[in-house]
Amino acid sequence: MQARGLTKRFGALAAVDHVDLQVPRANVYGFLGPNGSGKSTTIRMLCGLLTPTEGEIEVLGLRIPEQAEALRQRIGYMTQRFSLFEDLSVRENLEFLAAVQNLPRAQARKRIDELIEHYHFQDRQKQLAGTMSGGQKQRLALAGAVIHQPELLFLDEPTSAVDPESRRDFWEKLFDLADAGTTLLVSTHYMDEAERCHRLAILDQGALVADGTPAELTGALRGRTLEVQADQPRQAQRALAHVAGVLSVAQIGNSLRVLLDTGSEGEAAVQQALYSAGLQAEVVASTPNLEDVFVSATRGREPAGEETA
Repeated sequence: MQARGLTKRFGALAAVDHVDLQVPRANVYGFLGPNGSGKSTTIRMLCGLLTPTEGEIEVLGLRIPEQAEALRQRIGYMTQRFSLFEDLSVRENLEFLAAVQNLPRAQARKRIDELIEHYHFQDRQKQLAGTMSGGQKQRLALAGAVIHQPELLFLDEPTSAVDPESRRDFWEKLFDLADAGTTLLVSTHYMDEAERCHRLAILDQGALVADGTPAELTGALRGRTLEVQADQPRQAQRALAHVAGVLSVAQIGNSLRVLLDTGSEGEAAVQQALYSAGLQAEVVASTPNLEDVFVSATRGREPAGEETA
């Protein structure tokens, strides 16, 4: 799947602004960004639900949106909101979706049995979907999205309303799908989920501001992150807030995490600022993480308005 110059405007607002993407097959490709960054709008264009203002899209060898109807038979789509029928049972929901996908009756029965076992619904087949927990609902929604064994699966913030344990189980299911050859594009605003992805794109105000593997993105910040251990961390944070070369200062427990705009020069400025403020502190290098990548990629960009779709 690839896109070149992908753009969507709503009046004067560029919700997605000339984005280039290349998603490898059988990978979990993550979209990381805050609400309003353009993630949902981009996904809707890639799967043919929204027509771009500019740009070219090719998905599974098909031109989008011209061949969107043919694409819909080969993809799955899942949103953060539970979209199945709450007054139908687990099995009835899957039977309905199998009928929508025109699966022959015998094939549908076999596929539903497989999904019920794989997604651990053996003892809940007759339970009404509306009575299940958030995590169970999302597992059922995922089972429904893959009932026709799509080659490509779009997931738009699928775990935003579930507990951490359910999120971990959900992601194990996603890797099972990738191992079986399915390509997955997952939008999220959780850093721990972004770290799980094979490759990651960071969107901010409709623009693609970073793209690479988590290791590549964090590796590019090597030498720019510090940990400050101070007896008075709040005072130390205030002392560093406006130091030249310091991009951000965040308190993590009793220590400070400092992201530098530059390398060694910024570290010297941090040491000097703490000394000038009369603060006792230890400054050591730390390993960059994806939160540092996100801050580095987005800090200082001018606001462009909110995403409207």
